[in-house]
Amino acid sequence: MIARISGTLIEKSVSHVIVDANGIGYRIFVPLTTFYELPEAGAKVALHTYTNVRQDAIHLFGFYSIEEKDIFELMIAVTGIGPKLAVNILSGIAARDLIEAISHGSVGRLVGIPGVGRKTAERMVLELKDKLAKLLTDKSGQKLGSLIKTTNLLQEDAVSALVNLGYKSNTVRDVIEKIVQASEEKLTLDLLLKKALKQLSG
Repeated sequence: MIARISGTLIEKSVSHVIVDANGIGYRIFVPLTTFYELPEAGAKVALHTYTNVRQDAIHLFGFYSIEEKDIFELMIAVTGIGPKLAVNILSGIAARDLIEAISHGSVGRLVGIPGVGRKTAERMVLELKDKLAKLLTDKSGQKLGSLIKTTNLLQEDAVSALVNLGYKSNTVRDVIEKIVQASEEKLTLDLLLKKALKQLSG
């Protein structure tokens, strides 16, 4: 199984990318959350990958964060959810928001994701709620539920501060969410605001 690919980004689109690794071009399907984090064509890139082997094809699915890959692998174990639908789901909701929705049994929130009907949403809650217990601890030993709660409070504080500065709420929320998803360091309110202001100012 190919677990990670690094190389030169040759081509990118909202559904897939092509990465040249040592002269071999790999086509990798990606969710929108990963697409938004990609550099321009010609730059170096590294993606966590999942290899899907079928009788007639071998498909690679790539993710910017290991968290998204973990969630993807759990989702494709759910009855009726294949790799492409799983990627579509991750394109429609942030990984941490998805974990939160499933943990709380929020079927209505899951149905709001394009391509997810009520039966699929109910199966996701039924089949993944217990499995998510295995993901409740991150590498540092912090409970993911606590991490989500802390992150959400941090995001709300940042959104409130930026809206008070005159920025539009929807725009601010999108920027803040992308920063939180992409960050590999522990974010403080000050650091989050600095990163957000840098993006919002162009």
